[in-house]
Amino acid sequence: MEWQPDEQGLQQVLHLLKDSQSPNTAAQRAVQQKLEQLNQFPDFNNYLIFVLTRLKTEDEPTRSLSGLILKNNVKVHYQNFPPAVAHFIKQECLNNIGDPSPLIRATIGILITTISTKGELQTWPELLPHLCNMLDSEDYNICEGSFGALQKICEDSSELLDSDALNRPLNIMIPKFLQFFKHCSPKIRSHAIACVNQFIIGRAQALMDNIDTFIESLFALAADEDSEVRKNVCRALVMLLEVRVDRLIPHMRSIVEYMLQRSQDPDENVALEACEFWLTLAEQPICKDVLSGHLAQLVPVLVNGMKYSEIDIILLKVNEAVPDNEQDIKPRFHKSRTVTLRHEGNEAEEGEESDEDDDDDDDSLSDWNLRKCSAAALDVLANVFRDELLPHLLPVLKELLFHPDWVVKESGILVLGAIAEGCMQDMVPYLPELIPHLIQCLCDKKALVRSIACWTLSRYAHWVVSQPPDPYLKPLMTELLKRILDSNKRVQEAACSAFATLEEEACTELVPYLSFILDTLVFAFSKYQHKNLLILYDAIGTLADSVGHHLNQPEYIQKLMPPLIQKWNELKDEDKDLFPLLEHYRAASCPTVNQFTMENQQPYGLAEGLGAHVEQLVTRSNIMTLIFQCMQDTMPEVRQSSFALLGDLTKACFLHVKPCIAEFLPVLGLNLNPEFISVCNNATWAIGEIAIQMGTEMQPFVALVLNNLVEIINRPNTPKTLLENTAITIGRLGYVCPQEVAPMLPQFIRPWCTSLRNIRDNEEKDSAFRGICVMIGVNPGGVVQDFIFFCDAVASWVNPKDDLRDMFYKILHGFKDQVGEDNWQQFSEQFPPLLKERLSACYGV
Repeated sequence: MEWQPDEQGLQQVLHLLKDSQSPNTAAQRAVQQKLEQLNQFPDFNNYLIFVLTRLKTEDEPTRSLSGLILKNNVKVHYQNFPPAVAHFIKQECLNNIGDPSPLIRATIGILITTISTKGELQTWPELLPHLCNMLDSEDYNICEGSFGALQKICEDSSELLDSDALNRPLNIMIPKFLQFFKHCSPKIRSHAIACVNQFIIGRAQALMDNIDTFIESLFALAADEDSEVRKNVCRALVMLLEVRVDRLIPHMRSIVEYMLQRSQDPDENVALEACEFWLTLAEQPICKDVLSGHLAQLVPVLVNGMKYSEIDIILLKVNEAVPDNEQDIKPRFHKSRTVTLRHEGNEAEEGEESDEDDDDDDDSLSDWNLRKCSAAALDVLANVFRDELLPHLLPVLKELLFHPDWVVKESGILVLGAIAEGCMQDMVPYLPELIPHLIQCLCDKKALVRSIACWTLSRYAHWVVSQPPDPYLKPLMTELLKRILDSNKRVQEAACSAFATLEEEACTELVPYLSFILDTLVFAFSKYQHKNLLILYDAIGTLADSVGHHLNQPEYIQKLMPPLIQKWNELKDEDKDLFPLLEHYRAASCPTVNQFTMENQQPYGLAEGLGAHVEQLVTRSNIMTLIFQCMQDTMPEVRQSSFALLGDLTKACFLHVKPCIAEFLPVLGLNLNPEFISVCNNATWAIGEIAIQMGTEMQPFVALVLNNLVEIINRPNTPKTLLENTAITIGRLGYVCPQEVAPMLPQFIRPWCTSLRNIRDNEEKDSAFRGICVMIGVNPGGVVQDFIFFCDAVASWVNPKDDLRDMFYKILHGFKDQVGEDNWQQFSEQFPPLLKERLSACYGV
């Protein structure tokens, strides 16, 4: 007998679904409680699927909501569903995948993939054959609904589909999907490409066997009239560039021309996918050869993409006269310089550090968009082409920077910041004119112009500090300090961020102005409220790091300490702000402060928290317990801060950290989640510091973190800073535990090399490369496939230490001897000319 609902029960469920759509919070809470009660009844889930699939006369939002509540129940309780209930739900899904409503079809698709991720792909053998057969239906709704469900399954279970566990269904599915690239409906074409796209990065064998057909089919769709199809074509080509560049090289000229067109697509989502192409290409050794003839067309396209779009401006509520609500300022915690290798191409003014904050009023812009992607692409291309880029940029740059329309001017300032790192040498002759213009822009009446000027000036801080102070450093510092007191929160944040960078570059150059700087920062203490105070800790902490003992003067202490002590006394030990404050006291290392704190000792009071006293602080306080608690806090910024402090304490007094390592490392491993960029970044950095201190004793903990690190380094769209920190930490783990890490070399060597080729020689890069060399010694076969990337990364060193240079020499010559002279000649023919020259000059290969 088929299950039938009880009429009264059905009405009760419908009533509940209607209530849950009410905006009233009390009503929402009542619905939540009722749902929890109803979940005690096994057949409640039958009612939910019944509303979704059978009640065709009900309104669609109610039916869809019923399906989404069921999806949540499947996620949490599926293993407790009685077999009859699970069977009924699965049957209903398959029978109704062709519902006339697109919303209901999509909801059923989501339900199917949620059930299949609960281990059901193995125990629901008819699912994939059934969906694939229904693709051939004459009924559009059935075909589209089945494809929608398949696309979601491909997204959620791509690895499982490519495994022996399911008898390799892709051997049938991929050729089938490819047939639908020619379907008359754009929606179906789009689903078909999206399904195949899920298997590119994992290099699924069934796709590799059909790779040429796939590429030909993509080219056939290049000019498709549907923007979703064009977007998926661009996405496919970008991923193929990463994994099968060999197959694209013969067509590269036409692909570049196609991507130039698509980067200007009227649909911004298509333009964004196309713009990713330039970012990915910049990581490839072939970049220079491929693009050098196209810079004249590409540069204007990227520059044009860097303007705020009309919708951005509306979303940013730019023209509101009301100063922003001060409560909203995002915290940006002070942390060791090592955590952020400060040169990301991401604009500070768009929330550089707190990607995970979602309570901000410009949240709609914190996502990756065409503006950020164009800026990042220009940044990496400036690093590849250096002086060759400028002739294409200079003619437009001047016009942009002095343009009467603020949106155009703002984009020009962003362009100038984006090229700062790659084109610095050749920009020097223009800086005496440009820097004063940028300093003037700090007073612009548009807040977005003021905030981007802060960021761009910070990118040229190194040059400013190398010049006589009167024309540049002094006016820049004066204006930046005014911007720290700006009425607009984006500007305050960008100014604090820029000032921290200026402090790092200027160091003791700032000593003559300390009094003035402290007056401003202390005034900001009284101006800022609860949440905005946190962004000041970075500026004050960095100041203390930069000027060192010069801050240790009674008059400065008199200025700085009263507001700090006042804040300290206002806090309870469990306060969320305690942690950044603790961190901040660690940074503001001025021992004279003891006199202020003797009369109000807390268990981990100020006196122990400063400078040389960090050792005592740790010995006499429960700071390790506090760190452990904060590491598990629900607020990302508290976790972020705790990992930064843990990394610092690991360097400063590992003796006290070591006893807690077994407890700390599992928590660090759990926080390797790139959804929270800054948390993940600091956790990654702390793991690397711990590895260096632990040496071989790190061995039992490698498994807790390694897989997550390898996943992050292979993840598309990961910010440059996180990639660099991840690569450094993998290298350090490999240095101390090569036997554990080296077997995974093939899974990370390529992104590892591309993330570290662009950073300057420094200690971290040194320890990471030593690690990679030791791992290659253990597993030389692990780098064979991607050896050109290793060569490229080695060539990025300007001045390695002698023993590291020897390690490089041995690996390069070992490889050459292994393959023989002829094969080496053939292999090195693929090198771009510059790489060939460097390897020959430095290593004689």
